[in-house]
Amino acid sequence: MNYKIIGKYIKDLRFKIPNPKTFYLLSKDIANYKINIDIKSNQIKEKVIEVETTLNLISTEDILEKIHTKIVYATIIELSEKIAEKEAIEKIILIKVPEEIYPEIRKTFISIFESSGFKDIKINKNIDFQKLFETKKNQ
Repeated sequence: MNYKIIGKYIKDLRFKIPNPKTFYLLSKDIANYKINIDIKSNQIKEKVIEVETTLNLISTEDILEKIHTKIVYATIIELSEKIAEKEAIEKIILIKVPEEIYPEIRKTFISIFESSGFKDIKINKNIDFQKLFETKKNQ
């Protein structure tokens, strides 16, 4: 492996339901929300990078009162000495690390929803990060 994970943690967590009406409507209209994934990186020092994977729920309709959910999961990785190519590093940050930590983020996100009374929350079990990478690269 060209990298190793040296730490991971929840960096930010938001879950806000503004009022009972929003809660009620959300339980009926959860299909009007979609999952959004964002990945960013910050270099901490040479060969050490923080990868922030953000998962949030976004309304597909223009709703005045909506829930606000967001989890930012930070993963600190150390690159091996052998890696120097920019594209190889991009693939680690945008494909390999997210693939490895996504099950943990998903589990936490679902647990928060279930603890808030939403038993039927459906979040994709698998995400094709390779396909997302290629799509973004070709834009």
